[in-house]
Amino acid sequence: MDPDLHSAAVDVATPGAAAVRGHAGLDGTAGADDGAERAGSRRQARWLIEWLVVLLVALLLAVCVRVYVAQMFYIPSGSMLPTLQIGDRIVVDKLSYRLHGVGRGDIVVFRRPPLEQADYSDLVKRVIGLPGDTVASVDGKVYINGQPLAEPWLADPPVTSPSPLPDGFSLAHPFTVPAGEYFVMGDNRTDSEDSRYFGPIAKDLIVGKMAFKAWPLGQEFWLAALSAVALVVLILLVLALQAPRRRRPHPGTSRRGPPAGPDGA
Repeated sequence: MDPDLHSAAVDVATPGAAAVRGHAGLDGTAGADDGAERAGSRRQARWLIEWLVVLLVALLLAVCVRVYVAQMFYIPSGSMLPTLQIGDRIVVDKLSYRLHGVGRGDIVVFRRPPLEQADYSDLVKRVIGLPGDTVASVDGKVYINGQPLAEPWLADPPVTSPSPLPDGFSLAHPFTVPAGEYFVMGDNRTDSEDSRYFGPIAKDLIVGKMAFKAWPLGQEFWLAALSAVALVVLILLVLALQAPRRRRPHPGTSRRGPPAGPDGA
């Protein structure tokens, strides 16, 4: 019978030949190269995403540290001489007063009270009178509840004079600190506009307690250093989690090697 010239062509496979799918080259490596390229692209995208997450977390930590934990402040005036010099940088602890109360002698940073005339958004002074204390100035000395105030934080007792204002907090007469407020003064009493001028400050104005003096190393030096440490720790953690592990062959599988000849050699 004559063959049907209009019938569909049928590939005749050579016995023992393996079927090859895709657009493989003569050596069969084109498909494998495409797969490796796609896998490499996925690894690169994952690497970029991981670094972006690390940077965002580090930035978030830096912001949280500044807002809730510690902040750097610059000393612009001499009201706290000799304890703090003009140009000093101090680190303020914002957590202390969430755990315990304000103590006498603490150096605190607080937002500008309503009666303060100086153009500063934040001020730094020392806490002298606590809520309920009666503060007085007698012969240049500070008295608390009728007793002279011991000031071990100063080498020489400063001269404390009343302010010229007619208000009760000027210390022209004994003044009782209202509940929830604090009477603050500068260590340089002869050149400090403090509670004798703007009155006691409310607790909600207090930003935090001075932790230590950072010296003039740059206003954001310690915050940047802390952020850098946090970033390094996060990077090391990510690298440790992403460290490549050696894949162990499954039982019953052999390592790849050159194809064996007819005699198994």
